[in-house]
Amino acid sequence: ASRVLVASRNYGDFASEATFEIKKCDLHRLEEGPGTTAVMTREEGLQYYKTMQTIRRMELKSDQLYKQKIIRGFCHLYDGQEACCVGIEAAIKPTDHVITAYRAHGFTYTRGVPVREILAELTGRKGGCAKGKGGSMHMYTKNFYGGNGIVGAQVPLGAGIALACKYFGRNEISLALYGDGAANQGQIFETYNMAALWKLPCIFICENNRYGMGTSSWQIVAAVTSWSLVVATLCIAFHFKGPLVMELQTYRYHGHSMSDPGISYRTREEIQEVRSKSDPITLLKDRMVNNNLASVEELKEIDVAVRKEIEEAAQFATTDPEPPLEELGYHIFFNDPPFEVRGPNQWIKYKSVS
Repeated sequence: ASRVLVASRNYGDFASEATFEIKKCDLHRLEEGPGTTAVMTREEGLQYYKTMQTIRRMELKSDQLYKQKIIRGFCHLYDGQEACCVGIEAAIKPTDHVITAYRAHGFTYTRGVPVREILAELTGRKGGCAKGKGGSMHMYTKNFYGGNGIVGAQVPLGAGIALACKYFGRNEISLALYGDGAANQGQIFETYNMAALWKLPCIFICENNRYGMGTSSWQIVAAVTSWSLVVATLCIAFHFKGPLVMELQTYRYHGHSMSDPGISYRTREEIQEVRSKSDPITLLKDRMVNNNLASVEELKEIDVAVRKEIEEAAQFATTDPEPPLEELGYHIFFNDPPFEVRGPNQWIKYKSVS
């Protein structure tokens, strides 16, 4: 009887939208912050859920491929932090610009790169989003300037993108993301000052996942009284008279990178507590079901479809050929005439093609 009841339920049985309470944001030098309530439609909720679940499954598959030694080199996974990139993308326009650090797979996906191209890039295949030559830290697409391996270096680059937006008179903003481990970098504060002086349309966002490599964020900053919780709706809450600084409180389930087991500086119990109390996917699922925006069965169907997509993407990423050696010098410059590049010695030459 329960199966018949579930099968007979149609979309008209669900609410079209629901209103949610939001924790008040801590503000500094801002007269007004985001509202304490937000409306989410059923369609938005389903899209957020599917996107976060896709990123989660993609990262778990990356973990598996890395342990099988199919993915090699540096690899920093994003599972646990999915709400950050999904919330940010929901608040900005496709024409806005995003640059982040090396934990970049989630943003690569929300900016429009298919899972198969992300996994193929991780496995070093020709079908990857950087033709298999970038790897985990160097993924790019239109208006996304990749993950950057030098700690904090993407922040001044993001300000430069914002300067270009202002210089060319474009109605666009630049978002520069960094982790709490980079929060005391001198270049970040220099960039803040320049952006404020030039009134650049830039949002500087700290994804505070509590640990900079293996060091707790509480151990690296003196005289911290509290970490603020700021939601992505701040992106559209103010007209730009200058830059904004945001902090997103989040948590990573994996270690800093795949070479870090992640349990020498924190306990398994801590990780499990976060999973049980504040996992972004579980929280969204519970709120949607409790507010009649979706059914458990419907969300399970999304889970099944996502798993299938990830498996197909992984199949592509493990069977697609590697880029040929003669393409080693390709794509050094954009839209430039071909020229020769010296190889490992002066007798070997490669051609660079845009």
